[in-house]
Amino acid sequence: MRTGILSAALAFLCWGLFPLYFHAIKEVPPAQIMGHRVLWSLLFLVIVLTIRQQWKWLGELRRQPRVVASFALSALLLSLNWLLYIWAVNSGHVIEASLGYFINPLFNVMLGFLILKERLRVVQWLAIALATCGVLWLTWQAGRMPWIALALAASFGGYGLLRKTASLGALEGLSFETMLLFPFALGFVIWLTMTGDNAFLNTPSNTTRWLLIASGPITAIPLLLFASGARKIPLSVLGLLQYIGPTIQLSLGIFLFHEAFTQERMIGFAIIWSALALYAAEGLLRRK
Repeated sequence: MRTGILSAALAFLCWGLFPLYFHAIKEVPPAQIMGHRVLWSLLFLVIVLTIRQQWKWLGELRRQPRVVASFALSALLLSLNWLLYIWAVNSGHVIEASLGYFINPLFNVMLGFLILKERLRVVQWLAIALATCGVLWLTWQAGRMPWIALALAASFGGYGLLRKTASLGALEGLSFETMLLFPFALGFVIWLTMTGDNAFLNTPSNTTRWLLIASGPITAIPLLLFASGARKIPLSVLGLLQYIGPTIQLSLGIFLFHEAFTQERMIGFAIIWSALALYAAEGLLRRK
């Protein structure tokens, strides 16, 4: 339990600081960043697996088509989440991206109700209703649905659910997901090179190249920490720890990137924070 809490907390701390990394390579298009994340992540993971001599699981997957299908779905959700988040950060939507991870714990609760057939308590229903009011308020004030936040919450919530019930360990599962994404990423990068649009080769900055190479461990380490922690602690505790990441992201969006945070927008966030506080307090009281 203690190890799981520490692992998950470190993962969310890393994710909270991700906007700094993506802003540092803002000159690279989001799709290319995504491709390099997959390529360099797989290289990093192969090195780790080789050092640990941990390859036996790969051969056993040939007799487990359901496991392969499950990881294909989690890889798809992970790639969609990565791509949308990169685009959101580099398009000036850090605050809305943080909203997605604020409401993600409540998405986890709904997924537990809909898929795992978990029974929701009255206070949990109240928290979900209150958060829905906050989303509706933000929609009315902005004149559009906060689709970035909702898509990020849904994709990462689905990914977390699949990893929670996965039969493979953290390292093996992430490695297999990355292997499934690798052919698409490699083909994309080869096509960019042939058309002369590969930012890795075209950029005059060696710093950008090294930052793209570093996307491997920068991507893999927090995901390994998260997957490891998610398997050791209840979803209620995981939901509480998840507030670390979006709180850091929100602070960066307001104070470093100077995104608009009007009074009307703050009211919508306050309603959602109230829902999260209600949900968290009820969970803590039940655990005690």
